[in-house]
Amino acid sequence: MAYPKKHLNPNETVVLDLQPHWWFFAGSASTLTLCVIAGLVVTGQLESGTGRNVLIKVITAAIVLSAVWLLQRFVKWRTTNFVITSDRVIFREGMIAKRGVEIPLGRVNNINFNQTIFERIIGAGDLLIESGGEDGQQRFTDISHPQAVQNLLHAQVEAKAARTMGFTPPSALPFDIAGQLEKLEGLLDRGALSQDEFDAQKARLLRD
Repeated sequence: MAYPKKHLNPNETVVLDLQPHWWFFAGSASTLTLCVIAGLVVTGQLESGTGRNVLIKVITAAIVLSAVWLLQRFVKWRTTNFVITSDRVIFREGMIAKRGVEIPLGRVNNINFNQTIFERIIGAGDLLIESGGEDGQQRFTDISHPQAVQNLLHAQVEAKAARTMGFTPPSALPFDIAGQLEKLEGLLDRGALSQDEFDAQKARLLRD
C-alpha cells in the first residue's frame, strides 16, 4: 500500500516508498508449510485409530494458527511503509493501532546498514539512522537493498542541505537507485543480462 499523499507537506515529494522485503514472511510461511507437510504425512502414512485422530486434530489446529499468523504478517506488511521524501524519513506501520517514526533530513547525522551473508544473497538487511533528535539511533529491519537505500538517503540529505543554502547540485538530485536495481534484477532473471553485465551495472549505480 503506497504512502498516502495527503500526509505529505506542501511541496514535499516522495523519493522512495518501500514495504518490507519478502523475507518478512519467512517465519510464518515456513511454519505453515511444515504443518501442511506434517498433516499430509500423518493422513497418508498412519493407520486409522484414536492416536491418528488426535494427531490430525493437533496438526489441524497448528495449520489454522500458522495460517492466522501468516495472514497477520501480510496485513502488517501491507500497512508498513519506509518512505524517504525530499524533507524527511518516515516509517509507519499498523492498520488500527499505528506506530510511526519521522526523522527530518536536516537532523540525520549518520546512516549505516547491516547485512548477514544470507541477507546479501537475498537482497535484504537492516538500516540504522542516527539523528539529532531524542530517539538517537533508529533501526529499520527487512529493508530491500539497504546499501542502495543508504546511498539514496545520503543524496537526499545533501540535497536538503543544498536547498537550505539556496542551491541544488546536480549530483544530489533524487534518483531511485533501489528501483533501478530491481529492474536490473528482473533483466538478469529473464536472461536479458549476463551476471557480469549485471554486476557491472550494479557497481556503476552504487558508485554514482
